[in-house]
Amino acid sequence: MGENLSLRRLRQSPAIRDLTREVFVDRRRLIQPHFAVEGIREREPVPGLTGVFRETPDSLLRQVETDLESGAEKLLLFGVPGAKATRAFNFDYTAGQIAALRKRFGKDLWIAVDVCLCSATAHGQCGIVSNDGDHVENAATVAELARAALTYAQAGADCVAPSDMMDGRIRSIREILDANRLERTLLMSYSAKFNSKFYGPFRAAADSAPKGDLQLKDRATYQIDPARPTDALASSRRDAEEGADILMVKPGMPYLDILAKLSKEIEKPWAVYEVSGEFAAIELMAAQGLVQGPAAHVESWTAFFRAGASMVITYGARYAKEWLKECL
Repeated sequence: MGENLSLRRLRQSPAIRDLTREVFVDRRRLIQPHFAVEGIREREPVPGLTGVFRETPDSLLRQVETDLESGAEKLLLFGVPGAKATRAFNFDYTAGQIAALRKRFGKDLWIAVDVCLCSATAHGQCGIVSNDGDHVENAATVAELARAALTYAQAGADCVAPSDMMDGRIRSIREILDANRLERTLLMSYSAKFNSKFYGPFRAAADSAPKGDLQLKDRATYQIDPARPTDALASSRRDAEEGADILMVKPGMPYLDILAKLSKEIEKPWAVYEVSGEFAAIELMAAQGLVQGPAAHVESWTAFFRAGASMVITYGARYAKEWLKECL
C-alpha cells in the first residue's frame, strides 16, 4: 500500500538531504559581471543590482581584489567607452581595462569580455545601422566585432563572448583569433539570446538602451523571438559548428525549458546568464520582506544547474561563498 512508502525519510534531516542531493551549486562555476565606464569620476551604483557599480578604472581594480578575496575569481567585463560612434569604433578603453586587470592579478583572475557594439554606438543598437535606419548591417558589424575580439584577446582576455546575435560572427572571430596565433582564446557565444524585457538594469549600467530617431526601435530583428524556440536550437548548432567553445542561454529563468533542451541536444559546455531583471526582481522582493534574498538566489542557481548549465553568470557571484554557507 502507498502508506508503506515514505519518500519523506530521505528528507528528514540536513545530513540525509546533503547525502542525497543531486544538484550542487559551486561558487567556482559562477561568473561575476563588471561594468568599466570611461569618463566617470567615481563609481556609480546600478539601480536594482545590489552591490553592483559602474566602475572607474581604479575602483574596478579595487572591486576585483575584494571579489578575489571572497572567492569570485572569474569575471565577465563590459566596457563602456565615453565616445560614441556609428562605425569605425575605438576599442582601446576596454582593452586597457583588460590589460590593467591582467597586469594586477595575473593568472589568478579568469577574464571573459563581452564583445558587442551597443555600448559604443550613438543609437544603442548592437551594430552598424543602415543609412535608412531600418536594420543592422550584418557583414559590416561582424567585421567590427572580429576586430574587437582580436583587440581584447591581444590585451589578455582568456575568453571573448560575442553577444550581438549577428549571423556568422563566431566563424569570423575564430578565424581572426587563429590567424593571429590566439587559438587558445576561448569563444563563448551568446547563441540563444532572446529579445527579452528583463534587460532593463543592465542597459542602464552599460549605457546600451536603443535610442534616437531610427526606424529601428528595438532588437527584435536580430535577437530571438521568445515564442520561437526552434530558432535558439538552429542558432546554437550553427555557432557550435563555427567554433564556439561555450554556448549560452540568456535570460535564464524564463528560458529553463530552452536550456534543458539545448544542453541535451548539443554536447558543449552551457552558460546561462541570470540577467539584471531576474536578479533585481529577487532583490526588490527581499527589500520588501517578501522573500529571503540569498536563499532565493541560491534556489535560482540550483534551477540553472538542474536544467543543464555548466556555469552561471550572475551579479551575486561575489556573495556566493557567504550565501551558500548560509543556505545549504
